[in-house]
Amino acid sequence: MSDGDAQRIFDRGMQPERTALAWRRTALAMGIGSIAALRVFPLAFGPVALVPAGIAVLISVTVFVFAQLRYRHNHRVLIARNESGGPIVLAGGGMVALVAIATFGFAVIAAVLLILALVP
Repeated sequence: MSDGDAQRIFDRGMQPERTALAWRRTALAMGIGSIAALRVFPLAFGPVALVPAGIAVLISVTVFVFAQLRYRHNHRVLIARNESGGPIVLAGGGMVALVAIATFGFAVIAAVLLILALVP
């Protein structure tokens, strides 16, 4: 491989960077929603609502950390593939599953808390 090939950009569209930014936005939105829930839910539903809101904050931080780790892993794989020409094996969909399950779980919790608040 020549020096020109080694310096070649592996991804002209910058998709890994855009994906990393999208995951950071997702984590930020989850964090802001979680912090809002941490502020509002205890006032509306009592101290028991601190638990799911606190867990939501932890999940949003986890998503942010894993998004950063995922980007670094994918970047290393793409750089190595650019140098060796070998196959590409990128990070899996575990983070997508975490976000989907967490979102569904907290929607169910919020619905239950809302129903309990409306029932006399």
